[in-house]
Amino acid sequence: MAGLRKIIIDTDPGQDDAVALLLALASPELDILGITAVAGNVPLALTEKNARKVCELAGRPDMKVYPGASRPMVRDLVTAEHVHGQTGLDGPDLPEPAMPPMQIHAVDFIVETLMNHAPGEVTLCTLGPLTNVALALVREPRIAERVREIVMMGGGFFEGGNITPAAEFNIYVDPHAADVVFRSKIPIVMMPLDVTHKALTSPERIATFRELGTRVGDATAILLEYQERFDTEKYGSQGGPLHDPCVIAYPLEPKIFGGRRCNVTVETASELTMGMTVIDWWRVTDRPANALVMRDIDDERFFALLVERIGRLRDPISPPRFAIENARRGTAKAGVGDVGRGSSSGH
Repeated sequence: MAGLRKIIIDTDPGQDDAVALLLALASPELDILGITAVAGNVPLALTEKNARKVCELAGRPDMKVYPGASRPMVRDLVTAEHVHGQTGLDGPDLPEPAMPPMQIHAVDFIVETLMNHAPGEVTLCTLGPLTNVALALVREPRIAERVREIVMMGGGFFEGGNITPAAEFNIYVDPHAADVVFRSKIPIVMMPLDVTHKALTSPERIATFRELGTRVGDATAILLEYQERFDTEKYGSQGGPLHDPCVIAYPLEPKIFGGRRCNVTVETASELTMGMTVIDWWRVTDRPANALVMRDIDDERFFALLVERIGRLRDPISPPRFAIENARRGTAKAGVGDVGRGSSSGH
């Protein structure tokens, strides 16, 4: 598959993760080597199942999903059912997946895949806590020089945090993993809250997905309607931010985004600011830049890309429309896993 962008997607679905996965699965420029699941928005047993559900929704039961870490490196797991619902994918009534999870642990898959590809060939697209990636770096430090870049959703500066006043959720869940990654010297493209909060849904934008007239379009609209309720009710915002699709949009159309290279350091000691990403935006220190931190987005081009790509996921046999679990009525500590033993636990 020469000429394609080889990626591994590390994810904790999550409605916006699901939309990001659909965008990736609909994009022929991307050679998705595998999807690795991590505990985050909900526990691992749900995130890995949700990833399989989305693959089947997209008509890609051939995609391989690798369960990974079921808890952070040091701290207890914090989840976000208050945002994503008890399943993590509340909203559309997606059927139980028939495709099985892979028996290889996500960390083993990441290490083996990177070591079996040439340096600079594989990009890591991370949509959740960075536990799997950090554990892979600890296991095999040589992979750092083989990664083309990490495109991640996480952190914040001007926008502060969304799980504490100081911290964004993905970084807060496993700050020690984030610290490992930012110290790794791997090229990083960072999609913080400062840019994702500019990629907001609206009733008109959501309607565009439903107007595609497909099963996937319906499901996407319902996912977005469910997730945006949290932000509109709690913050009074005009819509919900599409955090994770920004990660997948970047390798497809990088000119949609704008930012600058900065040093990013992660707080791992203070409980008050645990998980804070200290971004030297104004370059007031002599710490070397270790990330391209995005702040700007052409949101019209971003949503146009989303709609066009998700519109490619046509219903192969015109299945019935997905039922809606209350969406249109307007309602809305495990182990890391047996890393290195060829299977995953903690489900």
